[in-house]
Amino acid sequence: MTRWVPTKKEKYGVAIYNYDARGEEELSLQIGDTVHILETYEDWYRGHRLRRKSKKGIFPACYIHLKEATVEGSGQKETVIPTELPLVQEVTTTLREWASIWRDLYVGDKREMFNSVRDMIYNLIEWRSQILSGTLPQDELTELKQKVTSKIDYGNKYLDLDLVVRDKDGNILDPELTSTISLFRAHEAASKQIEDRIQEEKSQKQNIDLSRQAKFASTPAFALFVTLKNVVCKIGEDAEVLMSLYDPVESKFISENYLVKWSSSGLVKDIDQLHNLRAVFTDLGSEDLKREKISFVCQIVRVGRMELRDNNTKRLTSGLRRPFGVAVMDVTDIITGKMDDEDKQHFIPFQPLALDDAIRHKQLNISRFSPRVAGENDFLQTVINKVITAKEVNHKGQGDVRNDIYLTLVQGDFDKGSKTAHKNVEVTMSVYDEDGKKLENVIFPGAGDEGINEYKSVIYYQVKQPRWFETIKVAIPIEDVNRSHLRFTFRHRSSQDSKDKSEKIFALSFVKLMRYDGTTLRDGEHDLIVYKAEAKKLEDLSLYLNLPATKLELEEKGYSTTGKSTQNLGNCTISKDSFQISTLVCSTKLTQNVDLLGLLKWRSNTSLLQQNLQQLMKVEGGEVVKFLQDTLDALFNIMMENSDSDTFDTLVFDALVFIIGLIADRKFQHFNPVLETYIRKHFSATLAYTKLTKVLKNYVDNAEKLTEQLLKAMKALEYIFKFIVRSRVLFNQLYENKGEADFMESLRNLFTSFNDMMNSNSEKTGGVKGAALKYIPTIVNDVKLVFDPKELSKLFTEFILKVPPGRLVKQKLDCLIDIVHSDLFTHHDCREILLPLMTDQLKFHLEKREEPEACCQLLSDILEVLYRKDVGPTQWHVQIIMEKLLRTVNRTVISMGRDSPHIVSSSDITPQIIMVELPTSPGGWEDKVPTGE
Repeated sequence: MTRWVPTKKEKYGVAIYNYDARGEEELSLQIGDTVHILETYEDWYRGHRLRRKSKKGIFPACYIHLKEATVEGSGQKETVIPTELPLVQEVTTTLREWASIWRDLYVGDKREMFNSVRDMIYNLIEWRSQILSGTLPQDELTELKQKVTSKIDYGNKYLDLDLVVRDKDGNILDPELTSTISLFRAHEAASKQIEDRIQEEKSQKQNIDLSRQAKFASTPAFALFVTLKNVVCKIGEDAEVLMSLYDPVESKFISENYLVKWSSSGLVKDIDQLHNLRAVFTDLGSEDLKREKISFVCQIVRVGRMELRDNNTKRLTSGLRRPFGVAVMDVTDIITGKMDDEDKQHFIPFQPLALDDAIRHKQLNISRFSPRVAGENDFLQTVINKVITAKEVNHKGQGDVRNDIYLTLVQGDFDKGSKTAHKNVEVTMSVYDEDGKKLENVIFPGAGDEGINEYKSVIYYQVKQPRWFETIKVAIPIEDVNRSHLRFTFRHRSSQDSKDKSEKIFALSFVKLMRYDGTTLRDGEHDLIVYKAEAKKLEDLSLYLNLPATKLELEEKGYSTTGKSTQNLGNCTISKDSFQISTLVCSTKLTQNVDLLGLLKWRSNTSLLQQNLQQLMKVEGGEVVKFLQDTLDALFNIMMENSDSDTFDTLVFDALVFIIGLIADRKFQHFNPVLETYIRKHFSATLAYTKLTKVLKNYVDNAEKLTEQLLKAMKALEYIFKFIVRSRVLFNQLYENKGEADFMESLRNLFTSFNDMMNSNSEKTGGVKGAALKYIPTIVNDVKLVFDPKELSKLFTEFILKVPPGRLVKQKLDCLIDIVHSDLFTHHDCREILLPLMTDQLKFHLEKREEPEACCQLLSDILEVLYRKDVGPTQWHVQIIMEKLLRTVNRTVISMGRDSPHIVSSSDITPQIIMVELPTSPGGWEDKVPTGE
């Protein structure tokens, strides 16, 4: 009876220890050897190494780490295939190969190479573990795969091993399934990448910095991730820790605050947040990269008594927000990508304010722990600037839908009145509607905090001109914005609780969020009027809501703003005090542009419609893309509600071209998916195709007169046709192919107009003809959804044949290349029409020695498509190419000579190659193709 049993699950494993055989029946193993396990008995396995299948033997089971594998065949023909990702398998194989060489380097005492290979091996082991963990997000996994393949290729080159040829995703190309041209291009790309990598390694630090900066510069928006570990300073009271980004050159904050409430015990107030205090400053853009300096600022505001030296808590006012200190770190290099800062911890020195008001009247004691002590009434922003100067040393965030107004309390100037010293002014901000109802939970002191009903400012002790620079977010439901206003009340706060209770509101300011013309409050600073009245009267909205809110409004109504005497308006008196705020609207539903608002609300005044459409082209691009869906809806509603008239068709078409042109701009290219989604999901104008086609045809027919308009339309042609095709598809769904013949005829007529334009001898239309050759191929994939592909191929053939001889040769060949890349060329019947045209054009231009690089590209791209297995029968098409072009290509190559940049040689592999590829297939084309000269 045999003791050994064939294994069922334990089929594949890796040796995790070295094992030296102690007899002929045993198998020696080294760490990393992979084994195919055939049989098992007690604590032993029997099998062979995958690298040497002929030698079988037994080895201890505890020396093997089992791994999952797929078993194919049985008995003598049994094989195991690891179920790891192909890249993980490649890394594993590479590590085994390098390990053997590494050992030889050690024995040969080649220390420099030994150390280099060691570093590369360690990198691959770490990255392999990360891939196997399965915890990486998709984008990070893709980036890591590229790093792995790059390292493997570099290492193989460094060790004089074979070059691995890959596809664009980093997978090894199978030469049996890949065309010669694809292999050549991949080999060329791999060689170039490795050469670049070698150059990077030579000056590694510098190049890492440059590549990181280049990566940052090419990204339209990025984010800064911050984790707060601890606040190490004894405050003695509850506090608010406010973190934000700050531009020290412009002396302004450029981000919303991240707010953490800290308790007097020295821990975060919400204990559930302990070790989880994280914030992402999002949507930092290219404009922020251009800033000369960016600082990360942490402000600490204590919440408690007026002065910390007072400790008789029963008599003292509590809950006052008082400045305590700041910490500042220069993050310019991190944000611009000059410094790799991932997972690093930073200790930012804290700059305290003086804890005793009496310090301000004595000589400051300079401590080595606090090189500069500021007075408690030094404004937080002033201290920030001082700290930055001593060291020589951001408000964005846009989701799909948002309606946020960022308000900054800037500064004020308050007379002491009847008091002997200047007031301790506290500003209380709240939001009311026009009926006097307070809006609840709409004020946010910072991200990470819940909404509150009113916001109280920091108090500066006995200061005539407090400067707050406190930014808060106001998030009001869109339907309430036009009825809402911000209300600011001013109150003197006393350190004595008994006195403080008797202090009433002494003044009020306000500002409406919606202007008289329907636009939102303008971004920027606003000098508000400070009104005085009896405290009870200030509570009554009807007394002040119809009065001017800002000094600008006061001037517009004819009142003087420079007089020293007070002015009475109704029951309120205009004070000589002043108060400034600044606002910034971040909304996808509110606009500050009158022209854009006029278009969005066009139904309210149709007499101004023509003017509004013309003015749209003058609106700042950022404002338009922000309201992309609303603007497009308005344009197509105008078109559809005037379907019996063509009065507005050209203006709507021009506006549509303007918007498409904006999104083509690199600045707004990340809005492309928004436009695609709109066309696919929200667009509903079923008759738009007739009007858009008509206007476009008119432009083409009058190309000499309307050259500028047509050129803009050409650049937007791809998306114009996406709208046309989507409109026709929706119409078909509603009316079951009604008007099919008219639609087909309109497209034929449009192509006829293009042909006539291409055939004209006018010098004025040269640029438009080039644009037509460049942009018409972009419409093919969409048009074939609603138009017969074979007829479309014929129309395109006629279009190419109308190009004037000897002119626009490069543009024409590029146009043909784009068609080869389109879905049209993958259809067998369409290829029957297009291929003769392309071979004729190639033969003509090769014989004339015109644009050999473009001819080479076109020919190789055609052969690439014919090599594919999913494009239908290709035998006849290969034969056409051989019969028409083989002789011409041979003669062209011979005439060029070896020194031509378009000839490939063993010493100079260049991107330009003239190569004819004969695909191999089961049909045996080789026997059916005539031989060339």
